[in-house]
Amino acid sequence: MVRTMVTTEGRTGRGRDDGDEATARPPGPPVPPLAPPRITVDTTIAIAADPATIWDRLLFYEQIDQRPPLHLRLLLPVPIETVGRKSEVGDEARCFYEGGFLIKRVTHIDPPRRYGFEIAEQALSIGGGMRLAGGDYTIEAEGAGRSRLCITTRYTSARWPRWVWRPVERAVCHSFHRHILGAMRRAIEVPA
Repeated sequence: MVRTMVTTEGRTGRGRDDGDEATARPPGPPVPPLAPPRITVDTTIAIAADPATIWDRLLFYEQIDQRPPLHLRLLLPVPIETVGRKSEVGDEARCFYEGGFLIKRVTHIDPPRRYGFEIAEQALSIGGGMRLAGGDYTIEAEGAGRSRLCITTRYTSARWPRWVWRPVERAVCHSFHRHILGAMRRAIEVPA
């Protein structure tokens, strides 16, 4: 069973002063439009392994041997390789895709519970204007050699109208998460 959750952080931007002339904003540059809200998508899966075993596999999650399903290959950039370290806070890895790259910077390491990163640079078109912000991998022990692994992705998107695009983006994100989680579960639960 895969559990999913989506949250939206509040919009940011400068408000408008609707007061009379005595309290109105002085002349100056125009007020920029509101920034798009940051969207958070979580996908969780149960794995028949202890957190330490999952943690060891997690450090190599980019190396998925199975090709993504067709819809992901059509909708998302195809990964090529990852170069760089990602084992200590501050490490950066350049992730190459067909059409560009991302630089992921490690922001949090708490073995074997949590691995967090931010996107330091994005030179890659995703979904017609999505900007990735970062993500997390969280592992929780359930006892008796079972654990729950949760992938979190944070992003912004200027696609409009949001009521149309948010469910599409969420579905693609969950599908991508399930591809990664499924590959990890197969690698961990099936002995080599």
